[in-house]
Amino acid sequence: MPRIWVFGNDVNTDQMVPGRYAPYMLGANDDVRRYAFIEARPDFAPNVQPGDLIIAGPNFGCGSSREYAPLALKRCGVGAIIAPLFARIFFRNALNLGIPCFTADLREQVADGDFVDFDLAAGLITNNANQIQLPPPEGWMREVWAEGGIVPFYRRHGRFPATGA
Repeated sequence: MPRIWVFGNDVNTDQMVPGRYAPYMLGANDDVRRYAFIEARPDFAPNVQPGDLIIAGPNFGCGSSREYAPLALKRCGVGAIIAPLFARIFFRNALNLGIPCFTADLREQVADGDFVDFDLAAGLITNNANQIQLPPPEGWMREVWAEGGIVPFYRRHGRFPATGA
């Protein structure tokens, strides 16, 4: 069962992975995954499990455009990030890496440390007897998530996903 990790408002990429832990600053056998929220929430990286969910306040991913912040979350196996508002560049970097992001404010409906059922395909979180329906993403986003990101999508299909534009 995925665990809920609750974060506040305006979580910036420097809080996710401080610059001194950028992949190009690490040794050959080190992984940026180890440094996810190392200062903002030191218990995160050692305890997060594949499929766990991040629930946050608005403006998640603000700050710099460093792609290694969402990369660290992907390597941790984060199942999805749910926030009422994302910094646009973070949202796109997460999409490019295949991390599902949903726009919703669930901070009053779940608590930090809750264990829930999460059905990505249905966009449904079940917390005890309460079911929370997430807003449906566009179909092309689901296709990118299913392939693990935009590059794997392109490699498999030889094209970018249809966005309706």
